[in-house]
Parts: sequence; structure tokens; C-alpha cells
Amino acid sequence: MRIKKILAFDLGTGGNKAALYDADGKLLGKAFSPYETVYPQSGWAEQCPMDWWEAIVDSTQHILSQTRIDKRDIGCISISGQGIGVVPVNKQGTLLRNSTPIWSDSRALKQMKKVLEPISIETWYMITGAALRPENYAAFKIMWFHDNEKEMFNKTYKFLGTKDFINLIMTGQFATDFSDASFSGVYDLVNWKYSNELVEATGLPLEKLPELYSSTHVIGELQSGPAKELQLAAGTPVVLGGYDGSCTAVGAGNITENRVYNYIGSSSWISVASDKPLFERKIKPYIYAHVIPDMYNSTVSIYSAGSSYQWVRNNICSVEVQAAQRTDVDPYELMEQEAKKAPLGSNGLLFNPSLMGGSTIHPSPFIRGAYIGLGLSHQKSDLIRAAMEGIAFDLRMVLDAFRLLGVTVNEIRTVGGGSKSPFWRQIFSNIYDARIIRTSVGQEAAALGAAAIGAVGVGIWKDFSIVDDISMVMDVSNPEAENVSKYEKIFSVYKYSVEKLLDIGKKMAELN
Repeated sequence: MRIKKILAFDLGTGGNKAALYDADGKLLGKAFSPYETVYPQSGWAEQCPMDWWEAIVDSTQHILSQTRIDKRDIGCISISGQGIGVVPVNKQGTLLRNSTPIWSDSRALKQMKKVLEPISIETWYMITGAALRPENYAAFKIMWFHDNEKEMFNKTYKFLGTKDFINLIMTGQFATDFSDASFSGVYDLVNWKYSNELVEATGLPLEKLPELYSSTHVIGELQSGPAKELQLAAGTPVVLGGYDGSCTAVGAGNITENRVYNYIGSSSWISVASDKPLFERKIKPYIYAHVIPDMYNSTVSIYSAGSSYQWVRNNICSVEVQAAQRTDVDPYELMEQEAKKAPLGSNGLLFNPSLMGGSTIHPSPFIRGAYIGLGLSHQKSDLIRAAMEGIAFDLRMVLDAFRLLGVTVNEIRTVGGGSKSPFWRQIFSNIYDARIIRTSVGQEAAALGAAAIGAVGVGIWKDFSIVDDISMVMDVSNPEAENVSKYEKIFSVYKYSVEKLLDIGKKMAELN
């Protein structure tokens, strides 16, 4: 009997990552294929769905070439997909628009206000758990199509998410899962169904939304046409999959109650797994169905974490960037070496990373990033370390919000590019006053999550607990009592500085 393998796709904003796992969860090979985002107008952000499919095909063929496995050994296919996709297709499954809005597209502001002003954002949040920028949610984009591209809207049989469109190509089936539906803007989070009240408020026909299933639902079998393109066996089971944030949570180990993980990338977030939604009206965690049945993820983000640090690299660290190019070293390694020269607290220098404006922990979109306390005595080392500490301080505000909701936070798993630095992980540990764990999963968290969904869906794995066996602990950073105490004093000043930056940002906005 053949021991089946699992093919997983991580369909992200920048491209698709294909990953092949064996039945024990060992990563056998991976391949990445990029695609472009276009910006036709201010506030618009679109991708071509057929580019996603071409990336799926390309990365799959690379995997097969790399691993040389027999295609009959693949026991299932499953996808992690970027959320808030709006892909119009007719009843035959034909794509009706060459490029479609992605999650960051904000064109539907007028449509959002039409729905939410009468019922209030507060009411909407308590039904849906939706706390990203409201105009980004899928239902309002569908309303925009109704108002601006009526002929195409009328031809549309279903509006699908990103992963759901790929599943349609592979199986001919129209469906979505609960985690993706959580970003429709009309999903009743507690009752696990579309909200009749909200659907009626949009004026959209409910039948244009895809049917809802569990992420582990086997949606169908790989059809002969796409199987030929992928060079896979027709009849391979295709499992529905989930929203990439929820898949990342699985890969990061958020598979049981009260598990916490911290993604540190261009943006950064802290997410908590729970059996009940963690509603909170002030900071508004965005809450969505987990891909694990009967569970939720509650998440709070800061919009500019690694991207703020990248700004420091690009504008302050040209010497390190040039040296890295000459020596074929990561410039961030050289920046870290420089940062280590500065003492804890960066000689009294604070950095706020709100370079893209405020997230939900800052009650104003007008806040902007800043160095605070800058003096002639400060060196480059202080500026770099202050940026690393400032990102951690901002995330500490997120962590404290979860602690106020009753979440016990003694241990946090980290994933994403920023988690690779031992120096930075120790800073996080001391500022959070929590143990920081880096596992072997690293940047494959979403792909592993998709693989887990597939493996559970077809019965290769009995449940999601095997993720704990797969995720080997690589490094542990423990809080250092003396440094925790020092950072606690600085953190109180940081929070005070945030209040003042909110005021300054508002005044600057009024000037402009």
C-alpha cells in the first residue's frame, strides 16, 4: 500500500508557495511562483485570478521535478488562500473579470457606509467580528460591482474567494469554508452562517455567495483537464482549505485553547485560539472562524512592523546594505550587529512604528511613526535598536489587550521573517515578559496549516494534534527579570508618547 503524501498551496499576496509533505509531516520540497498586483486607481488593488492558477501550475511542476515522486503518491491537495477575494464566475465556472479586487482594495467606501451607517459599526462588529478596515470586506466590493458593473454582476453565478476559485478550476465545485466566509462582512460568527439581517442590508442576493462547509470538507476530485496541466493524477481528492491567517495559526501551533502566536513580518499580529470569540469593543480584535472545527482565532495587528524596520534599513543603513551586497550577507544581520552596540533602551531613544497609520490599538488613523528623544549624542546603533524595541512595545500593547480579556500569556510562538533573529527574540521576550519559542516551521506555517487541513480531511491524520509533533522547538528565549523591569519603566513612557502622537497626528491631518 502506498503511503500517501500531501500537496499544499499557500496562495499569498505576492505569489504561491507549493509545499509537499509526507504522511509524518516532513517537508519534502517547496517551490514559489510570484505574481503581480496592479493598482488601476487610487484605493484599488487587483490581481489576475488566472495568474494564481499559472503560479499553482508552475510551482507544482517545480515540486514534482524537485522531488521526483510518483504523482499517484499524492493523497490530497489543500489550499491556504489570501482572504477577502471577490472573483465573479458564471454557472459554467467561467471567470467574468480578468482582474479582481484583493484584500487591500478599498474602493467600496460608499457601499460600506450605505450598509453600516444605519446599523452602526458596533452592531456589525458584534455580529461578524470584522475589525479590519470595513470597506475592504467582500460584500461591499460585491455591492460596488452591482453599482458600477451591473451587466457583469447579473451574469455572475457566484462570487468566490481566492482559494475557492482555484478549487473551482480543479474540481468544478462552488464552495467556501467558514474561515474565508468570516471576511465576507455578512457572516454570523457565533451561528456559523451568513447573517440574514446583514445580507438583506446589502441588498445582495444570498444565492450569489458560495455554500459554506468545514475547511476539512473534501470538495471533490481533481478533474482530468487541470490534472493534465498540473501533471498530477486525475481523481486526487481536493480538500477545501482555509483563510491564510487561520492556516498560519495551525502551522504556528495555535491548535488548542489559549495558544498564542506572534507573526512578525511586514505587518505583525498576535493571535489567540479559543473556543469562543474574544469580542472587545475598544481595540476590536478581528475574529474569524478557525479551520479547526468549533474554534476561533482572535487577532490584533500593527500595520507596519517589518516594513518600518525596512524603512530604517533603506533610509539609515545604506552602509550596511552596501556591505551586505559586497559580502553576500543579509543586511539585517549587519544591522543587528550594529544594534547590539546600543544599551537596553537605546540611550533614551523611542521609536513608534506607525509609519502606515494607526491600527486598532491606536484609536485614530492619523498617528504616524516617530523617533522620540533624539539627540546629538545618539548613534546609528541607537536608531536601529530603538526601532526593534519600538515594534516590540507596540505589540506589547496588543498583548496587554488580550491579557485584559483573560488570556494567560506565558508562552508565545513566533513565525515570520522577524522571528529569525535571536537578538530580537530576546528583546520581545523581555518586553512581553513571556517565553518566546521558535519552532522548525518558520515561514512555512501557512503551507503546513493547509497540509494539516488536507491530511485531516482525507484521514491521513486523525486530527490536528500531530502539528505539535511536527513542530520541533528550535530556540527558546526566556525573560530576564532585571531587563523585564527596565523595559517595564520604558514601556510606561512609550504608552504616554503614543497618546501625544495621536494628538499631533490629528493636528497635522487638520493642517493638510
